[in-house]
Amino acid sequence: MSKLIDFWLPVGVTLKVSVVAGIIVFITGVLIARLMVNQTFRGKTVVETVLMLPLVLPPTVIGLLLITLLGNQSVFGRITEWLFSHTLLFTWQGAVVASAVVAFPLMYQTATSGFLSIDKEIIEASLVDGANQWTSFLKIELPLCSKTLLSGFILSFTRALGEFGATLMVAGNIPGKTQTLSMAVYTAYDAGDLLKMWGWVLASVLISFLLLAASSKIR
Repeated sequence: MSKLIDFWLPVGVTLKVSVVAGIIVFITGVLIARLMVNQTFRGKTVVETVLMLPLVLPPTVIGLLLITLLGNQSVFGRITEWLFSHTLLFTWQGAVVASAVVAFPLMYQTATSGFLSIDKEIIEASLVDGANQWTSFLKIELPLCSKTLLSGFILSFTRALGEFGATLMVAGNIPGKTQTLSMAVYTAYDAGDLLKMWGWVLASVLISFLLLAASSKIR
C-alpha cells in the first residue's frame, strides 16, 4: 500500500502544481494579450520580446532568475514571504511560479492569435451600439475565440506538466511536497529503479497524450 502511495505522490503534486499554474497563466495570458493587441506604443516590441523570453531561455537561467527574485534579499521575495508567512523557495507554491513562468508564453501567444483573428468590425459595431470595452471583451471577444483560448490553456497546462529545470532549482526535489513526475523519473533513473521510472514515464505520456488529443479536438 505504501509503495502505491509513493508511486502516486508525484502524480498528485504534478497535477496540483500544473492546475494552479495553468489557471494563473490563463488569466494573465488572456488579459495581457488583450491589452497588447489593442495598444500601440513605443517599445511594444521590446515588451513582447520580454514576455516571450521564457520560451527560449534555458530552464536553469529561468530558475536562477526566479531564485534571485523570490529570495529574501529582494523586495519581491520579502513581499511574498510576508504574504505566505514563508519563502516560496523549495515549496509547491515555488514550483507553481516556475511552471507558470515557462508556460506563460504559450498561453500569451495563443491568446494573441485568437484576439487578432476577430473581425474588428464586429467589435466596432458593439461599441457603436453602446457596449463599453469591458462588455465587448466579455460578451463578444471571449466567446468568439473561446476555442483558441481553451486550446492555449491545454497547451500551457501540458508545458507546466513537463517542466523540470526551473522547477528543480526553485522548488527542489522533495518527495511528497515538490517532486513532480519529471523529477521522479530522473530520480528513479539515477537510482536504477526501472520499474518506478517506467511507471512514471507511462503516467506522464498518458496524461500529456490525453491533453494534446483534447486540444486537437477543440480546434
